[in-house]
Amino acid sequence: MHWLLAPTTRPFIATAALASLLLNLALLAPALYMLQVYDRVFASRSLETLALLTLLAGGALLLAGAMDRARALALEAAGRALDAALAPAALRALLVDAATARGRLDRQALQDVARLRGFLGGPAVQALFDAPWLPLYLGVITALHPALGALALAAAGLLFGLGLVSERLLRAPAEAATTAARAAAGQVDALTRHAEPLLGMGMLGAGLARWAAGHQRALEAQSQAGRSHAGLAALGRGLRQGVQVAMLGLGAWLVVAEHASPGIMLAATVLVGRALQPVDHLIAGWKALLDVRAAWRRLGAAPAEPEAATAVRLPRPRGELRLERVSLRGAADAATIVKSVSLLLPAGECLGIVGPSGAGKTSLLRLMLGLRAPQLGCVRLDGTDLAAWPAEQRAAAVGYLPQDGALFDGSVAQNIARLGPVDSDQVLRAARRAGVHELIARLPQAYETEIGVDGLRLSGGQRQRIALARALYGDPALVVLDEPDAGLDAEGEQALDAALQALKADGVTVVLVSHRTRLMRHADRLAVLRDGALEICGPREEVQARLSGRTVLPLRAAEPAHAAQGSRA
Repeated sequence: MHWLLAPTTRPFIATAALASLLLNLALLAPALYMLQVYDRVFASRSLETLALLTLLAGGALLLAGAMDRARALALEAAGRALDAALAPAALRALLVDAATARGRLDRQALQDVARLRGFLGGPAVQALFDAPWLPLYLGVITALHPALGALALAAAGLLFGLGLVSERLLRAPAEAATTAARAAAGQVDALTRHAEPLLGMGMLGAGLARWAAGHQRALEAQSQAGRSHAGLAALGRGLRQGVQVAMLGLGAWLVVAEHASPGIMLAATVLVGRALQPVDHLIAGWKALLDVRAAWRRLGAAPAEPEAATAVRLPRPRGELRLERVSLRGAADAATIVKSVSLLLPAGECLGIVGPSGAGKTSLLRLMLGLRAPQLGCVRLDGTDLAAWPAEQRAAAVGYLPQDGALFDGSVAQNIARLGPVDSDQVLRAARRAGVHELIARLPQAYETEIGVDGLRLSGGQRQRIALARALYGDPALVVLDEPDAGLDAEGEQALDAALQALKADGVTVVLVSHRTRLMRHADRLAVLRDGALEICGPREEVQARLSGRTVLPLRAAEPAHAAQGSRA
């Protein structure tokens, strides 16, 4: 359990350990109180002695209660500190992984963080803090009588052996149960995301059947782990109670043989029960220990650090975009989806990317945005590798409109401001540049209108137009638009046309993907993708003529944009 000593939790764990020491020292008082009452008070019949002993024992129990509470508060604070260190980093990594499609991060990372936090507030961790003080109790019992100490030591060794056996027997079933449960949860997530086609095409029954099969496997794995855990826990409790009976019997024999007093017999019995209780609780909670250990390993065995800030900020980009023989493969062993693409887009020009579905257009955009890193080649913004740009500076200089708009729960202004602090002037400027100010003004609360999760309170066209304003927020030097005309009505298309003309007039570099040739009239040059390869690239008129078969211009396949520019000159 070395993860308890992570730097973020170390001060709280140290406080909890100190509180545990004082707590266990104070809990010696009841046994010693019994010893003194039987051996001193009964012999002397002194009520003053009884009152003093009772007062001391009561004070010790008050101290024990205070230390128990202090430990609980320290462990709760440790849980909060661990959550503060891990949860944002886990969510950030999850979102980065989802955006870049790397597929490496465990999708249940936040649940693992919650599991660790819950463990720090549960009874198993308290037993973990009490177990190290077992030698203290064994020492006191041995001081009462060596034979009683030997029995207590043998019992402790037996229980620790049972703990090791529990770890071996429960590890595989616990891991299998966790894996099966996570797989079933993943199926629920997938079914939820695709609920509409399930209902619309009558696939609900088949989908439920697939989930039921996985859920049944998870239940069976959990049942097997639960049976093993219940048997071992019951064995541990029975063993501890048997030790107490044996301790009482041995103490009684020593009393009869006049080798010990009745007070020693009772005190030793109480102490051995207290000494072995945390070990018993550890065995009962062994599955929880295995779960949190596995959760910590999945989280990377150390708190993730936020991305280090870059000391040197680069000059604000002008928007020149260069791709140098970039290639990108799909997940796992999938085929290459972008194949050795090279092009140069000068600052202030508009590049239109066309091609059939599945040609790799969106993947190429992700490379341009730095969402995916090419396996081969390099993507440069103003001559600097995208990976070398400070993340915040690069994000501020780039505007991106994905196919689905991707709005978030909040107000219109908050969405346009990219969920950051709302700069009213910048929000209004972006809305006017996108031609959506009048549309927003007609909403119930204008810019303060709450749009709901995914913008569901808006129509598809409204979401797309507000997402365009978000892409233009902050006057980016490079704007990447993926199907910006999807779902737009005539008014929206006119506003999009005006926005593209204004961007070109302002010298903004624009990359535009659309299946509609009407929108490509704004492009200075066209790139045609097919099967991930750049088939044609050059000035718009020449490429369109080439595609229509009405020209004999010697355009070369996969010709870099800057080469075409030179030939045109």
